[in-house]
Amino acid sequence: MSAEVLVQDSAVDLSTVMLELGRRARAAAAVLAFATPQSKVQALQAAADAIDDRRDDILSANALDMRAAEGKGISKAFLDRLQLNDKRIDAMIEGLRTIAELPDPVGRVLAEWTRPNGMTIRRVATPLGVIGVIFESRPNVTADAGALTLKAGNAVILRGGSDSVNSSRAIHACLVSGLKAAGLPADAIQIVPTTDRAAVGEMLAGLGGAIDVIVPRGGKTLVARVQSEARVPVFAHLEGICHTYIDKSADLQMAVDVTLNAKMRRTGVCGATETLMLHRDVVATHLKLVIAALVAKGCEIRGDATVMSLIPEAIAATEQDWHTEYEDAIISVKVVADVGEAITHIGKYSSHHTEAIITEDPASVARWFNEIDSAILLHNASTQFADGGEFGFGGEIGIATGKFHARGPVGVEQLTSFKYLVQGTGQTRP
Repeated sequence: MSAEVLVQDSAVDLSTVMLELGRRARAAAAVLAFATPQSKVQALQAAADAIDDRRDDILSANALDMRAAEGKGISKAFLDRLQLNDKRIDAMIEGLRTIAELPDPVGRVLAEWTRPNGMTIRRVATPLGVIGVIFESRPNVTADAGALTLKAGNAVILRGGSDSVNSSRAIHACLVSGLKAAGLPADAIQIVPTTDRAAVGEMLAGLGGAIDVIVPRGGKTLVARVQSEARVPVFAHLEGICHTYIDKSADLQMAVDVTLNAKMRRTGVCGATETLMLHRDVVATHLKLVIAALVAKGCEIRGDATVMSLIPEAIAATEQDWHTEYEDAIISVKVVADVGEAITHIGKYSSHHTEAIITEDPASVARWFNEIDSAILLHNASTQFADGGEFGFGGEIGIATGKFHARGPVGVEQLTSFKYLVQGTGQTRP
């Protein structure tokens, strides 16, 4: 049953169409599990070429989505996530080419040992199978998710948001072109052919056992629904309440530069810093300069009592502010007694996504790395490096804050499972 049939004929049963997507994905996954590394590289390089060749079509499709979104009065942060331009298309192309050139994760020997009885055991990486990706406004997720899952030998079913439907379909067409050029099944990367939200429920139910893992990319409401309703495993984070802490030994210029980037580079990404903390010993030297840099870029300051007494532009932070992922040019600021108080604050309010410390003290770094239970911890670097591309993964299918299977940026290695290969010479168990 074609995507066009579903879009044009509301009488078509959605469950039937979604189950068919799952069936086709499962069949494609069976082929991909044995695909050669060379064929996957060829598909990804051809897809990158197609995106480059069709960038005008992609930009035109994105312009349709942008006009529709602007007509709805959608926030600037949302529009920033939705918008494509030549720079972002170039980044998509670079991401596909980087993923193509990564070592193939399938078949890697993860561990090998020999038992006293002479049996040799190997743990070998295998594809997960079929990945369901549910995302909202960022159309570039189409390329990232398609490329990463393919490289790891998985099939993927993509369900983008209604606001990015034209952009996502234009990018998806390029990915399918790459698959065909390499002789791989076009069903390896499928896109849900309707904006009906009921399709999300069908995917969360697992499509009759076809989907092995769900990855949500979007806001708190979407992720909460996925985590609540999914009947298959989920790789996700609910919120990105990220912290930057300026310790008493922090270099002043570094503190200004890193904090400004961590908050204001892109305020709508999940790695943006939402709460800034400063050691009380650097309030006199660092606070006003760091805050001045943020205010100059249009950032609203919500501070504790100390910050309120020193920063005229600040408004009082409430208890809710420490719990809030703003996704906007707003930051909550707190003065703490030491690194221990900063760690305690993070333990209470963090979403376990990403936390950064700016310091020249090795003891503070050691405590930061050892005592905080978040997926990504940084020293003297911006929280906006919480990204699979910046980790050398070529891209990411999402950030996971759970503790089972995948944590942090989910790249090609995290999209594999494993099996044990045991070789004997006639051993029997006593």
